[in-house]
Amino acid sequence: MGGPRIHAPRSRLQAAVAGALAALLALSLAACGGGESSDANEPAGTYAVEVTGAEFPTKQELGQTSLLRLGLRNAGDKTVPALTVSFSVAGHEGRTSNLPFGIHDPEPGLAQPDRPVWVLAEHYPKFAGSEEPGGAETSNAKTFDFGPLKPGATANVVWKLSAVKSGRYALVYSVAAGLATATKAETAGGATPGGSFAVRIAAKTPNKVVNDNGEVVRRR
Repeated sequence: MGGPRIHAPRSRLQAAVAGALAALLALSLAACGGGESSDANEPAGTYAVEVTGAEFPTKQELGQTSLLRLGLRNAGDKTVPALTVSFSVAGHEGRTSNLPFGIHDPEPGLAQPDRPVWVLAEHYPKFAGSEEPGGAETSNAKTFDFGPLKPGATANVVWKLSAVKSGRYALVYSVAAGLATATKAETAGGATPGGSFAVRIAAKTPNKVVNDNGEVVRRR
């Protein structure tokens, strides 16, 4: 699928990634209705979608802002009703978090148990080269809707993320063809399109803060 990724210890990471991919597929289907996107008029069927590129730095530092890029191509002969991408951090704490780029702190009694690992910058995601936001929110915060994709077309989409929690993480993404349960995306091999990035965020503590736009900047 391309992109600078590393492969952490196989057994635990692969199990966590597989669990996260299954959870993301369920989450993307559950995102239908109630948000900016509607699945009421989506035609049922299976649509051929392939990941043509996937990039996200595998070595980061606290306070570093990085771009996550995905290239998604409609490899079939019919228009994809609604190209969606869902994210989750692998593992139980990621799957149980309501944040696409965060984890759920298991400590009981916390007023805000969801903790971001990365903070998404304001006005992102976007289509590459565009100044306008490109991914509509859905009723599930982990799922982004990029609208219809014509046969043969490729959507190059970008997220701008700032690392705010140190550690090693597998960030998993899953691609769907719509928000309805009967609208599915498959690769040529019959799998759900998606992948993961294994990322290490170093525990250096730069003199930086998160501003009102969700970007990490140097403290004045």
